[in-house]
Amino acid sequence: MGKRILVVDDAAFMRMMIKDILTKNNYEVVGEAADGAQAVEKYSELKPDLVTMDITMPEMDGIAALKAIKGTDPSATIIMCSAMGQQAMVIDAIQAGAKDFIVKPFQADRVIEAIDKALS
Repeated sequence: MGKRILVVDDAAFMRMMIKDILTKNNYEVVGEAADGAQAVEKYSELKPDLVTMDITMPEMDGIAALKAIKGTDPSATIIMCSAMGQQAMVIDAIQAGAKDFIVKPFQADRVIEAIDKALS
C-alpha cells in the first residue's frame, strides 16, 4: 500500500478532489478533517505519513494547526493548500515548517509532484 495521507480542508468538494487525485496515484487517504482542530486530533490518532492542509478554515486555521502538529511531532510532513493571493500566509506556513504548498484549483500532476518530493 502507498503512503498514508490525512486530507484537511473545510470544503468537502476539495477533500473529494484531493482524495481522488491521491487514490489514483496509489496513496492511501487514512482520514479527513474539516478544520484545524480536527486535523490536530486526527493527526495524533492516525499518525499519517503526510498531511495536505488548507490554510483558510473555521475554528482553527491551517497555520495554527500546522504549528500545533509540529509542536507534538517535529518530523510531521505537511503540505499547505491555498487559493491564489495568499502569498503572505504561504510564507508564514513555510517558516512554521510546511514542506511545500499547492495552489487551488488543484492540478493533479502538481499535487503528486509536491507529495512525492515531500515524502522522498
